[in-house]
Amino acid sequence: MPVESLFERLEPLLAKVAKPIQYVGGELGATVKPWDDAQVRWALMYPDAYEVGLPNQGVQILYELLNEQDGVLAERTYAVWPDLERLMREHGIGQFTVDAHRPVGAFDLLGVSFATELGYTNLLTAVDLAGIPLLATQRGDDHPVVIAGGHAAFNPEPVADFLDAAVLGDGEEVVLAITEVVREWKAEGRPGGRDELLLRLAAGGGVYVPKFYDVEYLPDGAIARVVPNRPGVPATVRKHTVMDLDQWPYPRKPLVPLAETVHERYSVEIFRGCTRGCRFCQAGMITRPVRERSIETVGAMVEEGLRSSGFTEVGLLSLSSADHSEIGEIASGLADRYEGTNTSLSLPSTRVDAFNVTLANELSRNGRRSGLTFAPEGGTERMRRVINKMVSEDDLIRTVSTAYGSGWRQVKLYFMCGLPTETDEDVLAIADLAKRVIKAGREASGRGDIRCTVSIGGFVPKPHTPFQWAGQCDHEVVDARLRKLREVVKSDRSYGKAIGLRYHEGKPSMIEGLLSRGDRRVGRVIRAVWEDGGRFDGWGEYFSYGRWVACAERALAGEAVDLAWFTTRERDRDEVLPWDHLDSGLDRDWLWDDWQDALDEVEIDDCRWTPCFDCGVCPQLGTEIQTGPTGRKLLPLTVA
Repeated sequence: MPVESLFERLEPLLAKVAKPIQYVGGELGATVKPWDDAQVRWALMYPDAYEVGLPNQGVQILYELLNEQDGVLAERTYAVWPDLERLMREHGIGQFTVDAHRPVGAFDLLGVSFATELGYTNLLTAVDLAGIPLLATQRGDDHPVVIAGGHAAFNPEPVADFLDAAVLGDGEEVVLAITEVVREWKAEGRPGGRDELLLRLAAGGGVYVPKFYDVEYLPDGAIARVVPNRPGVPATVRKHTVMDLDQWPYPRKPLVPLAETVHERYSVEIFRGCTRGCRFCQAGMITRPVRERSIETVGAMVEEGLRSSGFTEVGLLSLSSADHSEIGEIASGLADRYEGTNTSLSLPSTRVDAFNVTLANELSRNGRRSGLTFAPEGGTERMRRVINKMVSEDDLIRTVSTAYGSGWRQVKLYFMCGLPTETDEDVLAIADLAKRVIKAGREASGRGDIRCTVSIGGFVPKPHTPFQWAGQCDHEVVDARLRKLREVVKSDRSYGKAIGLRYHEGKPSMIEGLLSRGDRRVGRVIRAVWEDGGRFDGWGEYFSYGRWVACAERALAGEAVDLAWFTTRERDRDEVLPWDHLDSGLDRDWLWDDWQDALDEVEIDDCRWTPCFDCGVCPQLGTEIQTGPTGRKLLPLTVA
């Protein structure tokens, strides 16, 4: 049956809300396919506002890939702001896609990409607006299968009650496999109903279906075990890894937003994975091994992406882009190709030990010379040994001196507060380091207008990292250290005005910690917060720490666990962690040993360039590190 657009009913409401353009759709690069021509229909959601969700690389890749398939349709939906949510409820309008404004509840699958755990309440809003029961166990054959992916899905247990399924790792191959399972099940007349479909998805070990697993608890609140509750369901679910990125050159035709978004550029992922071994970094751990895109594929993607979008900036993305074995050739080749076109290149934050001025000059040759961003993460060398961020203070000073001496005027430095074993002195040392940076910049440039911006975030221990056993630092301690740091910076008249200090309070990090390492009992807290009005918890103006604390106390009353149990408590080696049955490829013993190395302040090298350290990923997943150099060059191109 055809599904009618909701836009005719939605449009009169848009004059009453902020930023109505974000709900209109029709972007360059968008695809609208006939409903009746599709056998499988996906609604893809990034659970945040349009301005944050539209640039998301993962959603754009799957959107384009699915719409290339015959008989498959994919549309996008984003979280609606509370002003529109209120009007939608008043007028009986459900969650809609921005492409054709079709009701999300009519699709076969609702795929949700979680980059951060603070988007969990937005999922509940979308599911409820779509007319889908919040609890997966209450859904029928006609409701969409709600399936989660993204980095925050590597521990989906806090939202397990609300998910039908979750996928770990790269999505390109598995989304097509899921599509074929759904297509076959529908073609056969939906035998066995929803449970049969979910069983087919789970049977291969590539899709996690939470309701097929029972969690048993010990009297002290810890998990006793997680076991399948029906035959044919594997005890462990493994992540998916795409091994040849050149076979998946997406997005080819990026979406061009109608409303202002956080990033307005064409982004090319030049490699996936990282083996630097930063112990705090979940992304680096769960995306192993390193797989580089070839210089030819990067060039072809940039050419097609710019031609189809009209963007004037290209972001060369990865977890550590300057580590690509041919980054110099990529940067110079692209700078040559687009000379005189006002097409600029950019990298995300650069490692101090991977930076060089030649690379930076190539990146800024055709565009504006923006500030440089480095991420020492820890304020002292001792702290950087703990987190395995092998950057010395002298290395940083030499690097910024070279940058300032070559014409840059501003440097941004990222740090974290609340790291394991951290002391007040480790945080206050950030001020001394920033002052040295300013002093070095003034000496190298001979100028007084040198700036250094220090940005500090609260550390949150994450699953599948060596710090997954660590106790999180209490928000009161974090805030006290940051206040002391601000006082020290401001007290120095010679440097205080040249140093910009930005930091996030510790309270949101505590809730992120609860959601990061929580188990299924935390689902009750999430639902209670949502029912109490919790929305957009990643936005400071909407986040309420008091609401989360109060709801946690009520939802966990009578349990042996509370907010502190999930956050500030240190785990021991033998404790069953909520995600132990979800395999990222990393050997648990290796992670524990690396945690002990952190406590002993022992560093380990990057296994790209050294012998294997037995993290387990390559042998367990049948993968391997893929790096150059290949010796090939970017093909020349005459730009019209």
